[in-house]
Amino acid sequence: MNLDILLPNKVFAKHKNVLRVIVETLEGSYGILPNRRDCTAALAPGILTYEIESGKEIYIAIDQGIVVKKGNDVLVSVRQAIQGIGLSQLREAIKAEFLTLDEKQQEIRFAMDKLESSFLQRLTEFSTGAR
Repeated sequence: MNLDILLPNKVFAKHKNVLRVIVETLEGSYGILPNRRDCTAALAPGILTYEIESGKEIYIAIDQGIVVKKGNDVLVSVRQAIQGIGLSQLREAIKAEFLTLDEKQQEIRFAMDKLESSFLQRLTEFSTGAR
């Protein structure tokens, strides 16, 4: 698969020949494999894991966002991402950078997540029903 990770202002990472991707959504963790159904999901702050051809797993701390899989292309669009440090340090970075919101920001983010998730679900239902 081809994996693109996008931030609002730049392309964070591009990888070809990715064997699998694991993302954390509002409903739990999901694995994405080649030659499987296309999907979309709203992402929660957490660890994005992907495996490359050599068998190496790469971990990236991500803020909330969206993932879209179509064919062999996986597009991840998030607000922030951190790579290049150990897994335990990534978990700490998530707590420090992505989960330290005041109460009002949390309420707004929760409402937006629900709207995005509902929109994606309806869009998926619409597109599969239109075929």
